[in-house]
Amino acid sequence: MASFSVEEFMGNGVLKELLPKLLDEGWDDVPTLKVMDAEDMNSINMTQQQKDALGIRSYLHDRGLMQFADKLEACDRNRCDDSFKLRAIMARRRSSKMYRHDSIAKNLASNSSNSMMRVHIRINATSDRSVEQSLTDLKIKDGYVFKGIVAAEPAEPRACGCVQPPPVSDQVAPYAAIENISVQKLTPEYKIGIEPLMKMKTPPMKASQLWRDKPAVFLCLRRPGCIMCRAEAYKLFTRKPIFDALGVQLFAVLHEHIESEVKDFWPRYWGGVILFDRSRDFFKALGGGKLLKEKFFSGFLLNPRALSNYKRAKTTGFQLNFKGEGEIKGGLFIVGSGRTGIAYQFIERNFGDWAPLAEVIEICTQLQKQQQGQSELEQP
Repeated sequence: MASFSVEEFMGNGVLKELLPKLLDEGWDDVPTLKVMDAEDMNSINMTQQQKDALGIRSYLHDRGLMQFADKLEACDRNRCDDSFKLRAIMARRRSSKMYRHDSIAKNLASNSSNSMMRVHIRINATSDRSVEQSLTDLKIKDGYVFKGIVAAEPAEPRACGCVQPPPVSDQVAPYAAIENISVQKLTPEYKIGIEPLMKMKTPPMKASQLWRDKPAVFLCLRRPGCIMCRAEAYKLFTRKPIFDALGVQLFAVLHEHIESEVKDFWPRYWGGVILFDRSRDFFKALGGGKLLKEKFFSGFLLNPRALSNYKRAKTTGFQLNFKGEGEIKGGLFIVGSGRTGIAYQFIERNFGDWAPLAEVIEICTQLQKQQQGQSELEQP
């Protein structure tokens, strides 16, 4: 599934004039637009033609066929298959209901001021008949083997056992390893009409300021031009409404600042804040105090799991390049608010390993429960 900014997704047809109104109402990214239902559309006075256009674009977006969206939207009844339009609209409605039910999570009231939350609050309880379905890949199922606080995929034999994979630490990084990390914001969170990139560089700041009040997920990327990194970032960010509902922030972390690469990566593959870790301290923390590196030949070409990860990412249809340092492995941190420390970390043992999304959401759900429990205790 290819990635598009809101402007690209809406195209140059009948939906383009709706952009200002959508921004005012909080419909400001592609995943959010795709979960609109009839009630939401009527609330902003969308015409039937605009409703059909949104259905077609959502359908094509899911199947990596957005290059045909403008032509299909513009075609008349004599030249366009109405049955295809109907299938597109019905498929979008089904996915909208499934997505909404899963992303409500368990508590919305604490973040009602967030624009993304308005998507979920609009759900009418009387139209909840079919929302018993859920996105099963985001749920911890019975019998699931939890990978633990320090997670990594297994390392398969390489070259008949002649090449050994580098060892990874099985100890969670101490809070002191990340508390004083200096980072710099390279991009803001994407909104419709925002400048392509921040014109003025922000001064460095302590990373601990970012999770002072709210938990945060830090996705440490090996290289923003890598198709596997782009696919992972996109997959995680499309679940932003879920993380918003859980009160958890999302950040992407780069260890190298190449402005053209940042511009190409944001917001197409990641619409959130991007941080620059000049000293690579987040990446060192993932490696137990030192950078976890591996050569392209031994770590990729001779590694069956890495090749499988590459094939998985290729199905997205994303573009890729080979600019920048690509041997420093990344991973993911979930950091609790205040000084509660690291709740979860995932290490990219093989090139292209992704943190299991079900685990990430489960940990964030647990953090939300802990915060709510503490708030109740503090109340008089």
